[in-house]
Parts: sequence; C-alpha cells; structure tokens
Amino acid sequence: MAGGCFGLCRLLRRNRKNRRGPGAGPAQEAEEEVQHFQPLQQDPGRDRPEEQDRARGRLRRAVQRLLKFVGVRRRTATTAPPELPAQPDTSAAELEVELDGSTAPSDCAATSDTALMDGTATFVTALTDAETSSDTAPTDVGAKADATTESIADTDCLPMDSVTDAPSLDVLEEKTVSNVNEVPAIVRSIHQWLTCRESAEVRPSTAIRRLAHAHPGHVVTTLLHCAPVCDRAAAILWRTIASSATTAHKVLPTLLGVMEDWPLHSVSTSNGDHMDVFALAATLALWLMVQEPQCQDALFDYAPRLLVALLCQVSMSTEQMPQEVSTFWRGCQEQHGLPTHPNSFVVQTIRALLCRLQWDQELVSVERKRGWDALLSADTHHYAVGLLAREMRHVLLPSYGPLARHLLGLLSREGPRWELPALAFLVEVLNYLDVSAGDDSVLQILARHLQSQCPERRRLALRGLLVLSGDPSMAKSICRLSEPLLELLRDGDGELVRMTLSLFLNVLQDEEDRKGLSSTAPRLVEALRPVFDNDNSHVQLLSIRLFREVMEVLAEEGTEPWEMQVRQSLVPLFFRWHDENQRVAEAAREALLWATGFLKRKDLEQLLKTEQPFRFCDCLMEKDRSRRGEHLQQALPYLQSPQEPLREAAVRFMGVAGWHMREWQQDLWPILKALTAMSDDDCPSVSNVRTALVDTYSRAMRRPMSLQQPRNSPGTTSQRGCTCS
Repeated sequence: MAGGCFGLCRLLRRNRKNRRGPGAGPAQEAEEEVQHFQPLQQDPGRDRPEEQDRARGRLRRAVQRLLKFVGVRRRTATTAPPELPAQPDTSAAELEVELDGSTAPSDCAATSDTALMDGTATFVTALTDAETSSDTAPTDVGAKADATTESIADTDCLPMDSVTDAPSLDVLEEKTVSNVNEVPAIVRSIHQWLTCRESAEVRPSTAIRRLAHAHPGHVVTTLLHCAPVCDRAAAILWRTIASSATTAHKVLPTLLGVMEDWPLHSVSTSNGDHMDVFALAATLALWLMVQEPQCQDALFDYAPRLLVALLCQVSMSTEQMPQEVSTFWRGCQEQHGLPTHPNSFVVQTIRALLCRLQWDQELVSVERKRGWDALLSADTHHYAVGLLAREMRHVLLPSYGPLARHLLGLLSREGPRWELPALAFLVEVLNYLDVSAGDDSVLQILARHLQSQCPERRRLALRGLLVLSGDPSMAKSICRLSEPLLELLRDGDGELVRMTLSLFLNVLQDEEDRKGLSSTAPRLVEALRPVFDNDNSHVQLLSIRLFREVMEVLAEEGTEPWEMQVRQSLVPLFFRWHDENQRVAEAAREALLWATGFLKRKDLEQLLKTEQPFRFCDCLMEKDRSRRGEHLQQALPYLQSPQEPLREAAVRFMGVAGWHMREWQQDLWPILKALTAMSDDDCPSVSNVRTALVDTYSRAMRRPMSLQQPRNSPGTTSQRGCTCS
C-alpha cells in the first residue's frame, strides 16, 4: 500500500510543478522527474503538453488502482466503515496541500500507512461515493457529475473524462451480478465508460465478455437498443465479445432471433419493459463480430441459420423498406461508411462470413455464376438463393437435415413474410429431411404455395413435391393434392406443366399409389389431351406417357366406361406420330397401339404395325361414321402447325375426310375454308396437295347435288388415290 501511494504522491507533486511552469523549482529536480516518467526530449519546453497528458494518464491509473484497493478493502470488511464527510469543493485541494507539505520523496516514504490514509481519506471518499452512485444509477452517470469532479477538473490534474464521469472499469470488471435485472444497467455503464474515452486505443472491457457469457440475451438486446448504429464504443464491445469463442457461441442465437424478425424485433426486458430493436442492427453487429478470427468456430456452428437469415434479409430489404428502417440505415451509413442500400450491405456480410469460414471456393463459384448480382434483384433473388444453397451443399451437408426443419418452422409461422427465399432454400435441402415419421407439415406448406398466385412460389412448391415423390411413403399423401395439380396442367407456363406431369408419373410408379389416383383419372385423361400439342417437345413426350399410364389404371376397372376417352385421343395421337421429334413420334405410336388394342380395333392395330399412316386415317373415317365431324375438328388446327410434317399430314387428312364427307356440301365447307386460309407454304408437297384439294372441293361446292358422284361410283378410287397417296 505504501509503495502504491508513494507513486501517487510523486505524481501529484510533479503535476503541481508542471502547472507552475518549468522554472518554478530547481532545475536538477525537474530533470530527474522528466527522466523518471518519460523519455528525454530534445526540447522539453516545446513538448510540455505531451508530458502533461502522459502524467495525467499515469495519475488516472494510479487513482484507479487506489480506488480498486479501497473498494476491495471495503467489500471484505466485516463491519461497515465509518461515514466520512464528503467535501467536494475542497477535497482535491486539501489532498494536494497535504501531500506537498514535504519537500522530498523520502518524507513521504517515512510517513506511515495510517497517516497516508488519513491524508487521502477525503479524496477516496469522494471517488467511492461516485462509484456507489454509478452502480445504483448508471444511466445518470454522464449527466450528473458531482462537485468533486468539478474540483478535480479545475486543478488540471485530470481531464474532464475522469474516473468519476463514468464508473471505474476495474470496479465493473470485478462486480458480481447477483440480480439479472442489473445486467442492462451495467451494459449501459460499460458502453458509456467507453464513450467517454476519446483514445482510439482504449483497453477493451473484459467485463462485457463475462456478462455476455452469463447473460447473453440481456447483453445483446441492451447493446442493440442503446447503440443500434454501433458507435465506436459499441463496436469495441461487439469485437470484445467476438474475441472469445465461447462467448460468441452464447450470443449468436439471440442475434439470430433478432435478424429473423424483420423489420423490428420486440423483446421484453428483465424489468418488464418492452422495446424494439432493428433486425439490421443485429446484422451490423454480426458484421463487426465476423472480423474477429477467434469467433470462427462459433460462426461455423451457426453458419446454416446465419446464411438463411441473411438471405431473407436481402429479400426483405430489397422489397420492403419502411421509413423508420431507412432513417435508421442512414445513421449506420454515416457512422461506418456502408453501402447506400442495406441489401448491398447484407450481401457484403454474407461474403465476409464465407471468407471468415474459409469457404473461398464457394465464394468464387457464386461470383462466377453472377449469383451476388442476382441476389440484389427482386426478380432473380430466389434463383440466387437456390444457387447459393447448392454451392454450399458439400460444406454444409451435415447441417441440412436440421436446417430443413428450421426452414419448415419459419414457413409455418402465422403471416410468414419470407416465403420465397425460405422456400427456395428449403427445396434444395428437402432431400436431407427425414419424412419417415409421418409429419405432414411439409406437405401442408407446399400445398399452400401450390395454390399461390405467385408463379415462382408455385414452381418452387412443385419442385419440392417432385423431391418428396421419390419417397414411397410420401406418394400416397401427394395423391391428395391431385385437384390443384390438375389446375396446373392448364397453366400456360410450360415449366409448371412439365413438373406436374413428372410428379404424376412418379406417383404412378407404385402399384398401391396408382389406386389412389383412380378417382381423379378420368379428369386427368381429359386434361392431358390438349397437352399433347404443347410447344415444348418434352412436355408432349411426358403427357403421352402419362396418358398411357393412366389409361392402364382405368382399364383395370373395365373398358366400357372409358372408351369415349380413348376414341377422343386417336386423332391427336395420330398427328403426334408424325412429329419431328422421334421420341415423341415413337411414344405416340406406342400409345396408339395400346389404344387400338383397348378398343379392340384389330384393323387399325395392323395398319400401325405395318407403318401405313394414311391407310390408318382412311380406315378410321370409314368405320367411325358417327364421329367424322369430331375427327375433322380435331385435325383442323394442325394445318397451322409450325412443323412441316404435321402440316403435310393435316392436308392429306383433309383429303381423306373430304372424300368421306363429300355427300353434303355443308360438311365440305369447313375443310375448304381451312385450306383456303392456309398461307403459302414453302414445302412443295404441302403446297401441291393443298392446291389440288382446294380446286377439287371448290368445283364440288359449285356442282348441283344431283350431279355429285355417288359414294360407290368407279370415280371414287381415282379421287382418293389422287389426294391421299
């Protein structure tokens, strides 16, 4: 104790001499003081302000050590110390006079410990009173500086930001928190203490690490509330927290909870009050923490959820920016020089996170595929989320199962706000979700989005159902969604139709699940016929295959109820037999073979096997007299097909149909009108047959009915041969 106070005496003595000027004392004594406390200067008179600053710092540290010692003594005493009268206006002056009463350091050294304590009692009392006041009302420390602080400042021994302006950091570090209600006040006091320190190299507080480790939720929410824009003091505290791996691991869940609640997160404090904190404030704190290498392990443990929360924030900040968030962000931008729009900052945070986790290969891969730019656009954001999820697959593979459950929880909330990015990520990790427990929550979520007005959500929901359809245990449950799936077959989006067809095909692979579609099969067959003519050849192929699969299911229940459905498919399948795509043509021929077998039309089946398409057409119109008009109406649209083989087949079909329907002019009129409406064709075979048919039917329309050739006259064969060969 005597040694510590001896240093304090010398500091106070030297400070007094500094105020009196360089010539106030003996030259030799001033020279010894300078040599003792700081390096030699070339011009001591010129550098006197710097000497004074250093002296003040040493004095402040000495006072803090003294305060710490006295505080410890007071806490360990068995009885309360006697109250000493505080004299704030004169305490510092009395202390200075008493300490300066001796002329040599040896006099101070000879003074007993008791005498020294008596000489500094008033000063210690003032400081400890300030400390006690700080502990009981930390929020008023900066605003209520007492008279003792003013007296010390007037002596020019301490700057205005002295130890009494805020609680002693050492005392805060040693303070034991017995009541959780004290945590917010202590956090604010530490933040205020750092705010009062203008030095850029101020020592970070270890107290905040202990508090954050013991009470992570209270520390995080208090810091986010009292310093949302992360001023210099708050930035020091966040980095200090991140410098401990175990502490960072404790606070990250609370940060995540705030980040996932856009735009404001409402929390209840320990004293029952409610306060709101910005989700972006938590992201800003995370950005500061990521810069500390010690928190790498904690970041790795929470990387999947952090990634999802950040991706959702990019989406929300792109589409929804309330005025209060915009105002808050302008303050952050001015404080840290951040990007103008918060979505760019969140993307910057994602990249910083990947760099800290040393996932450089994934970072470059996303950059090469322009994923970072796509994240900033509302139209392509969901695509970029899926891309990032796929790129992260091999580094986050063990976490994808729990992550899928977490995403289901987000999407199950009432009034979900992040459906599109969360759904995009969920689709990429559904393969790793264990659905064997029979939990239908994922199906409920996908079914809801399947009926959404947003095409992207419908597409993502279909992709998710396609993934689940690979699990036999889920196929029967998917059959319950057949009604909304039938509606999608009428959608103009070819990609949606393609996925719907693939989903039905997957479900029909299991024998038990085929029975689950029996009630929907008739409507499904009816919905499939228009899809045969979809612009996408892959959609055509899938629709033809599905048609055959469904008809096989229906055939097991008997042929009579479904004959009409099969007969109506013959003409569309006949034209797809002429498709330029060989896979489509082959699938159509196989479907026709099955259909003719189902209808027990051996004649048509034989013509298919011998590859005689127009004999097939002639036989169809010959035997199916009651359906000639329907067959003709089905064939007319193919006259305008973009495929040359289909136009040629349609023109020849008109020739066969016209021959069989020549008895009535009103039946020939639709054929003549359709042929005349055809534009000039570049294909000579199509153009020649069309010209011949138009000329023939025009003459037939001008001829009186009595002069028309009977059906079985000898001229019949020659005309049919002319038009259909």
